[in-house]
Parts: sequence; structure tokens; C-alpha cells
Amino acid sequence: MGRVSRRAFAVAALSAFTMVPSASAAPEGNGKSGGKAASAMRGVWLATVANRDWPSKPGLTAAQQRAELTAHLDRAVRDRLNTVIFQVRPTADALWPSPYEPWSQYLTGTQGKDPGWDPLGTAVEQAHARGLKLHAWFNPYRVATHADPTRLAADHPARTNPDWVVTYGGKLYYDPGLPEVRAFVQDAMLDAVAKYPLDGVHFDDYFYPYPVAGQTFDDDAAYREYGAGFPNRAAWRRDNIDKLVRETADRIKQIRPGVRFGISPFGVWRNAATDPQGSDTRAGVQTYDDLHADTRKWVRESWIDYIVPQLYWNIGFAAADYAKLVPWWAEVARGSSTQLYVGEALYKAGDPAQPAAWQDPAELSRHLTLAGRHAQVRGHVFFAAKDMAADRIGAMARVVADHYGQPAPPPRRVTAR
Repeated sequence: MGRVSRRAFAVAALSAFTMVPSASAAPEGNGKSGGKAASAMRGVWLATVANRDWPSKPGLTAAQQRAELTAHLDRAVRDRLNTVIFQVRPTADALWPSPYEPWSQYLTGTQGKDPGWDPLGTAVEQAHARGLKLHAWFNPYRVATHADPTRLAADHPARTNPDWVVTYGGKLYYDPGLPEVRAFVQDAMLDAVAKYPLDGVHFDDYFYPYPVAGQTFDDDAAYREYGAGFPNRAAWRRDNIDKLVRETADRIKQIRPGVRFGISPFGVWRNAATDPQGSDTRAGVQTYDDLHADTRKWVRESWIDYIVPQLYWNIGFAAADYAKLVPWWAEVARGSSTQLYVGEALYKAGDPAQPAAWQDPAELSRHLTLAGRHAQVRGHVFFAAKDMAADRIGAMARVVADHYGQPAPPPRRVTAR
């Protein structure tokens, strides 16, 4: 969340498509009148891919890694947040002792090397000790941010099952069209749900990969075997992702019924020029068509507990105006049991490469004010933890002062699906 997909790579991916949408916030008030504010999601993404937010570099001692992790949790408490979304499976690896996948290279610098402690277990324990909810964030299909299988751990499932893997855009991905892949990635992710008292399971915006000009995602073999009965490959791909979402939701409820399941997609489902049900945007990427993720359907069908569209654009941005995307998403969520939170681009605040609006410390605060006019918006999630700690121009401090005067509990699940 998308965050990301965030995060180092999600950020890069989203920045590459700045001709895309914007977002909204939650109706929580500023909480300055005393007492506890109304329930609302106040979250932050804590990204580990490429050491984006944590740990600051690979190879730190266990004590140093713990200290950095708890410092991020402490910062969330100081800013009166209530939820941390912690990336625990950035590249088909694990930040907990997993029987399915190797230890993440972002801990020690060597994939498969035991870091000597349990980051996810510690994160859950320390978050709860501070009154924070901890959502475990998984990337289902990304295997590596490079294209060389020999750089993976020798026993990595992508090496022992090379027919599962597609090379695309200089990266390695599991093929979402293979039922055995879909079953495996669920097993790998849900191992954490079974082992830890998580509050949530979270996916970001990576399903089928973002388009790379001049390249084709080679899933020909899977399509030949499993694509019969679909009008075209795109419909088959969307069905593959739908199955992942529905099956994961069902299995979470079986393993640990109290755990919420949420997804943080790229902020534009489809442009209105493509589909009259789409948003008034001119996005260069549309999740339905390019990532084969029918995010609107997941909300309307109440398949997931919450959605956090990455509305990483400023109010008034011509191609994807935050002020237009928030009401669009609010209408999508209306009448659904899927709660709507807005993903906010804290990382853009004060970045000299960004438009003038992002040089104004009040831009993000205005997002929350605008979003607060829509009852369906139940909160916000900020990308990301490193930027919250740095707060280059005081944008987060302004959000806290204007909107987070008092602590607020996170929203509860709506009706059971």
C-alpha cells in the first residue's frame, strides 16, 4: 500500500506513471475537542524491499535491527497512528522462519541466512505492546528484482520449480496462471497467519506486473492449458487474480477468523474514456486492463475487508485529480462491507522533483479535509515509514496537528462476508 509495491519498487513504479490518479481521506475530525476521536484507520507502510524503510541496510546486528524497528513503531505512536503495515514477504522470501521460503536477503545481505531473530514475531509483539495493530504485508508473485535465478538461494522454490517463473522487465515473477503457483503462494503467506496473532493481511498493487514497453509476459503455456472457456487472455488473467483474492480471503477466515484482509491497489481502476463506470482521469495505467486486477469488483462484491487505493497525486493534478478520485472511490464503496481508506503519498512531500503542490506542507492535510467530506472514507495510510521519520517539510506534523489531535481506534470490520 502502494505504496511500493511499493516501496522502493512500488515507488518507482508509481512515479513512472505520474499521469495517474489521486485520493481521499477519512471522516474523523481533528479530535481537538477532547476525548478520543472517532474510529479511523491511521496507518503507515513499513517497507523492506531493497531496504526502503527498514532495516536501513542489510547486515546490521539483530540488536541494531530491533532498535530500528521499534523506533518506527515509537514514531507511529507519537504521530497518533494506530496501524503499521509491515512488509514481510517482499520478494518470495520471508521475514519470519518459514518452512516454505528462504529468509529475506534484506536482513543479512544473503538470501536464506538466518538473522538470529524473528522480525515478524517481534513486530507483532512490540506493536501490540504499544497499542498498535500490525498488518502483515505480502507481495504474492514477485520473485526477484533481478532476472538471474542463480542469484536466488539454492533451495528457493523458484529454482526447484523453474517452470513456475516468468522473466519480464528484468525481474522474475511467479506465473499467476498456474494453479500450483496460486496454491503455493497462499501456503507461504498463510503460514504467517497461522503462527502469529496478526491483525491483518495486506497485498499491495503488484498482481500481473506493470507493463514494460516492447515486452510480453510469457504465460503462453499456462494459457494454453487453463485458458479454455475465456473470451480472451485478459479475462483469463483477471480470473486468476480473482481466484487468488477470494481463496486467500476464505483461507484467512478458516485459519484466524479475526484477521482482516486488505489490498492497496494502484489508484485508477479504469479511466472513464475506457469505461463509463471509470473515474474522470487520464491514467497511463489502469489496474483492470494492465495489471488484470478488477479492484472495483472486489469492493462491490465485498470480497475483502478493506481497500486502500494509492491516490498518490495532488489536488488539482490534471491527469488524476485527488479531488475527483476520492468521490469516485467513495461511490464504489457505498453499500459494500469493504471499508475504504486512502493511500497518501507522504514520500512526495518536499521532494524537489515533484510538482509545486508537494512543496506545500499543507497539501496532505488538505487531502484529509477533503476526504472527510465523504462518509465512506474511513481513514488513511501513509507511504512510508522512512518519510514519516524524516518529515522533510513538516507535512506529517501538519496532518497530526490538524487532524490527529487525539488517539483514535482503528475501524472494526463491517458485516461478515
